[in-house]
Amino acid sequence: VQLQASGGGLVQAGGSLRLSCAASGRTYSSYVMGWFRQAPGKEREFVGVISRSGDSAYTADSVKGRFTISRDNAMNTMYLQMDSLKPEDTAVYYCAASWLYSSRTGDYRYWGQGTQVTVSS
Repeated sequence: VQLQASGGGLVQAGGSLRLSCAASGRTYSSYVMGWFRQAPGKEREFVGVISRSGDSAYTADSVKGRFTISRDNAMNTMYLQMDSLKPEDTAVYYCAASWLYSSRTGDYRYWGQGTQVTVSS
């Protein structure tokens, strides 16, 4: 499966953005999907994961209550709704596909190219 993330940009603190991750291929619904992010000089970190059907999802404590993951299998697309953004959310955001319902980067086989999110204070 090929993944392409989009929707990043520059936003003021307290604002919102919605990221999208479009997938190619007919097997999209067979993958668990995840969001990760990487800030300059830091390791890539888990943001959230959603199950194959979309009926189960969880997010990292750092974004819990502010970020929401969803997916539309008919459109082969996953979303990350980001509200109440903070400067520390600034990073390149990546979507990824896995066979496992996991928060570990090593469990994800396919990765998108990333989209930059910058939150100004």
